[in-house]
Amino acid sequence: MNLAYTDEDIAFRTEIRTFIEENYPARLRAFADRDDMGKEDFLEWHRILGARGWSAPAWPTQYGGPGWGPTQRYIFGEELARAQTIPVLPFGINMVAPVIYTFGTQEQKDRYLPPILKGEEWWCQGYSEPGSGSDLASLKTKAERDGDFYVVNGQKTWTTLAQHADWGFFLVRTKADGKPQEGISFLLIDMNTPGITVRPIITIDGGHEVNEVWLENVRVPVANLVGQENMGWTCAKFLLAHERSGIAGVARSKVGVKRLKELARAETMDGASLIEDPEFSRKIAELEIDLTTLEITELRTLAREQAGKGPGPESSILKIKGTEIQQRLTELAMEAVGNYAAPYVRGFRDEGDNMGVGPDYAHWTSPNYFNMRKTSIYGGSNEIQRNIIAKMVLGL
Repeated sequence: MNLAYTDEDIAFRTEIRTFIEENYPARLRAFADRDDMGKEDFLEWHRILGARGWSAPAWPTQYGGPGWGPTQRYIFGEELARAQTIPVLPFGINMVAPVIYTFGTQEQKDRYLPPILKGEEWWCQGYSEPGSGSDLASLKTKAERDGDFYVVNGQKTWTTLAQHADWGFFLVRTKADGKPQEGISFLLIDMNTPGITVRPIITIDGGHEVNEVWLENVRVPVANLVGQENMGWTCAKFLLAHERSGIAGVARSKVGVKRLKELARAETMDGASLIEDPEFSRKIAELEIDLTTLEITELRTLAREQAGKGPGPESSILKIKGTEIQQRLTELAMEAVGNYAAPYVRGFRDEGDNMGVGPDYAHWTSPNYFNMRKTSIYGGSNEIQRNIIAKMVLGL
């Protein structure tokens, strides 16, 4: 693999960087906490990128993608991370849209893809249930056929930002007998349909990011079925492979390492900068080595996609190592600020709590640490990903 950037790549990077500098809304930089953001705040940058034709870097050109190769997509992600922009939410662009343009009807493509591209409709993911997380095939939410509708009953959990969602993509059981995977269907559901209730789950960092979703006699048109009835497991696996590739977060972890070094330079131990401590420097160096290795693996995955092959079992490797690195970043930040990470109380910036206790950069180390505990669980727990690698890669 040739890792040297061409003159065209360098010019492309300059174009992306200039566009971000000139178009990223200054007011969005003021948000340090996603709980402070409303729906329109999340969507504003998405819409700006959509108007430029850049909101869906990996989409085929026939559906509105920019036609970029893997190197361009990688550079684009690096520049977004470098500028610390609000990420475009993945549920529409990176998750349900590839399912729709791969398995959906032409009518579904015409109806759903344009508003996803432009940031006009917000999507959420209805996969996990209270008794079906990593063992997703055991899900119990039922969809029973009633003429031109499915009647859906059940409960989903950990539904990220469902409080803002216009639409959701749900896995439902349409056949009770036989192999569990062979009785699941993939439905697109309008979140404003009568019978849907979204209830908040407050996470360990004190934020409202996830929800439980109750579906009680929700009537969904049969036209909203993607693919064939009882064949939704194929769509589910396809989507999860794309989700796991995106979870790696290499570009933003590179920015995180840079910020960690800045933090370590500011903190002192025994009168010297923490960055000069051999033990702490070793931990940072090991993290950087692992991150570089993961970056090469991600580039190989992008090259595979460019060759016309979808994400394979290596997406599980990206998911495992990417999330572990993200967690190690927050752990080292907590270690660096020490006691200053302790007095965290959500809302202190508004209520005055904790102001003046320690340096400003220490205020968010605790909530970031607690929030990132989730990454090794969502998208298929890392334990399950190791099983996939053992079976699909190692043949065990």
